[in-house]
Amino acid sequence: MPQSGTGVSVEAVDPVFQTKMLDMLKQTGRPEMVVGWYHSHPGFGCWLSSVDVNTQQSFEQLNPRAVAVVVDPIQSVKGKVVIDAFRSINPQQVMMGIEPRQSTSNVGHLQQPSIQALIHGLNRHYYSIAIAYRKTDLEQSMLLNLHKKDWTEGLKLRDWQAMKKENEESIKRMLQLAQTYTASVKEEATLTPQQLKTRHVGKQDPKRHLEEAVEKAMGDSIVQSLGTMLSLGAL
Repeated sequence: MPQSGTGVSVEAVDPVFQTKMLDMLKQTGRPEMVVGWYHSHPGFGCWLSSVDVNTQQSFEQLNPRAVAVVVDPIQSVKGKVVIDAFRSINPQQVMMGIEPRQSTSNVGHLQQPSIQALIHGLNRHYYSIAIAYRKTDLEQSMLLNLHKKDWTEGLKLRDWQAMKKENEESIKRMLQLAQTYTASVKEEATLTPQQLKTRHVGKQDPKRHLEEAVEKAMGDSIVQSLGTMLSLGAL
């Protein structure tokens, strides 16, 4: 779909194109039925904004069973993908007291909603769907071997000038993060409990980034020192 986006929002440019998208696909020899759409929220979690809800409602006009999938590649880690699927809730059915969700048993499959999703209208304007996806043995082996390091990787010495420059940049960054974290701690005294839960939404958490920077700097220095000692001993 033709869209324009910024760092915090994405909006459809041509809604007429979206409504006639199926006809255009048939003209190109692709008779597939559109069953949904997907997009990413890097670092923000899985939820739908007001623009996303409107987009999902327009997709449900094309196909009543259309699904909106949201992926967070930043919070995802190896072996666990932060992903969720949503469908919109018809406000007319809510006013009439009709339950839009028809299901048998979701026990053991429902995910605990985050505070960000609840703030953005989860279970009021849209609801979450249980997701199940599987990988074959070959796919599982491929993903586990992705970026796999050999045991000799830790014995390789890095260039000392590059290491020195990186350490200096890390120290400067840690100093900035420490100052930001100090200001954040002072700010906590003036916030309400509700504001404390969402104060890092869409922002950098200085405490977490400071911990990661310290651990990385210490780990790189220890590996470099041990590699140097082993190299001197071997010579």
